[in-house]
Amino acid sequence: MQLGMIGLGKMGGNMATRLRGAGHEVVGFDRNPDLRDVDSLQALVGALQAPRAVWVMVPAGDATDQTVQELIGLMDAGDVIVDGGNSYYVESVRHGGEAAERGIGFIDAGVSGGIWGLTEGYALMVGGSPEDVAKLQPIFDSLKPVEDGFVHCGKVGAGHYTKMVHNGIEYGLMHSYAEGFELLSKCEFEIPLQQVIESWRHGTVVRSWLLDLLAKGLSEDPGLGKVSGFSEDSGEGRWTVQEGIRLSVPVNVIAASLFARFGSRQEESEAMKVIATLRNQFGGHAVKLEKEPETGAETEAREAAEAPEPTKGEAQA
Repeated sequence: MQLGMIGLGKMGGNMATRLRGAGHEVVGFDRNPDLRDVDSLQALVGALQAPRAVWVMVPAGDATDQTVQELIGLMDAGDVIVDGGNSYYVESVRHGGEAAERGIGFIDAGVSGGIWGLTEGYALMVGGSPEDVAKLQPIFDSLKPVEDGFVHCGKVGAGHYTKMVHNGIEYGLMHSYAEGFELLSKCEFEIPLQQVIESWRHGTVVRSWLLDLLAKGLSEDPGLGKVSGFSEDSGEGRWTVQEGIRLSVPVNVIAASLFARFGSRQEESEAMKVIATLRNQFGGHAVKLEKEPETGAETEAREAAEAPEPTKGEAQA
């Protein structure tokens, strides 16, 4: 089958490679001229035979919105657009409606598998009409793992909604492993952390692919000295918590893991300063004060005290 692929980065590039290996013809476009087959979206659409299928694999938000809008203006009735990024499902519903006005099909495809998907396959959660999904089924079959991993979740929007919840669960799972790891690292028993994590991968009820990845990460960096504790979030956790509020579902673990990521970005917490101030006010509890700035004389004295002793040769010079 012929497919246009927009976005040939870590995910899109590997997906294109997997599809070509399965015998599909992939025409790729990327901002990087070293990666692309054509130099514009117009050229991409022109290189495909009708009815066309184009897969968008660019960052969610403005980049996806601009790309989809341009494709809607370039493509014809009977063509299909697939958004494979981590778009907010509300935006996918809107894009589906706008495409339908031109007779163009739209599929929102939640994709999971990361950089390992090239060899292991990608889990695919798609939303769209049965007719549009059937048109792309050969592509889905080539991308998914051999044993399975594909699900048609429902109408447009259902794919990205399912992927959103999937990623919210991922937040909670990762943070649970992280909390357990820190407990083991700080207890008095000097537990061999790397060996414990490795042992948990076999036969235990907490074994998972995430645990496999943690074991791999520890083998590459046993003391975790190459990374900081700063952790971003890409949106799905926030959207999942928002849905919990909208639907009155208590997503306690997912919310806590999201807020922990917020905390990881604070060098100093204003909220905890308020807590310390209040404890001091009502109970006289000790407060750790911020260090006062040094005066010029204090800086000179400290630097002199910290300076190394001169060697015998230096002292004679």
